[in-house]
Amino acid sequence: MAWRQLFLICLSAVALLSMLWEGAAVSVGPRQVAGQEAQEDVEEIFMQESDALNFLKKHSKRSPRFQDEVNVENRQKLWADELRREYHEEQRNEFENFVEEQNDEQGERSREAVEQWRQWHYDGLYPSYLYNRHHI
Repeated sequence: MAWRQLFLICLSAVALLSMLWEGAAVSVGPRQVAGQEAQEDVEEIFMQESDALNFLKKHSKRSPRFQDEVNVENRQKLWADELRREYHEEQRNEFENFVEEQNDEQGERSREAVEQWRQWHYDGLYPSYLYNRHHI
């Protein structure tokens, strides 16, 4: 679906440019007919071949980057790593707190169940559990 939209946009752009090109060719005045003035216009728009080659050599993909660019990129990577580390540490702390609360609740439920069992099965002949502890 997206490639169809892209194709239609490109097709309409080509049609618009071709209509503009034909309109510019029709509206050529006496000034642009002369070859010398047309050559001057071309020289203003385009740069010399040697300048273009130097520009491409300096800005090609294989050219070394400036140290400032490398430093900025490394700072961004370090910052992203720090954010990721903080996020994972926060998630780990939340999970540890959750597990600790679950264990505390389970321990409390176990103690309550044991106490209820002792109260239910107490026959009254011996002192209750709390008073029947052996002290060392």
